[in-house]
Amino acid sequence: MTAEAGTGREAAQGEGARFVEAVRPLVDAFGGDLLPVERAAVDDVVLRWEGQEVAAVRLPHLAESLDRILGELERRYGMPLAQLDRKEKQSVVRSLEARGAFVVRHGVETVAQALGVSRFTVYNYINYRDEQRARDHGEEQG
Repeated sequence: MTAEAGTGREAAQGEGARFVEAVRPLVDAFGGDLLPVERAAVDDVVLRWEGQEVAAVRLPHLAESLDRILGELERRYGMPLAQLDRKEKQSVVRSLEARGAFVVRHGVETVAQALGVSRFTVYNYINYRDEQRARDHGEEQG
């Protein structure tokens, strides 16, 4: 291997390292883990930069993602979600619905527990939002 080839590889690794650092906040935001390519499992996503495999991302389980999102919402509101008023809880439910929280098995139950309400109340918040959308679009409920 020539000195030039070694320098090129080091430069590519440097660029790859910068790429990995650039995507780290995104991976952290959705609760994933960045791993060396050698540790990638079948279900991990291998990131390529300029033709080189530079890192792997291990995606979180959906249930873990929901817990993470609820924790983020608590930090945003500065208090346990159960202490929010009704309008704020409805806002939380709308936000979670937009992020797909209720397609996760036991998602409604998990959210209800975090909000300190019943499953029935969470479904009412979801249905209320659907009814609002229908009214906003001039659709008739029937």
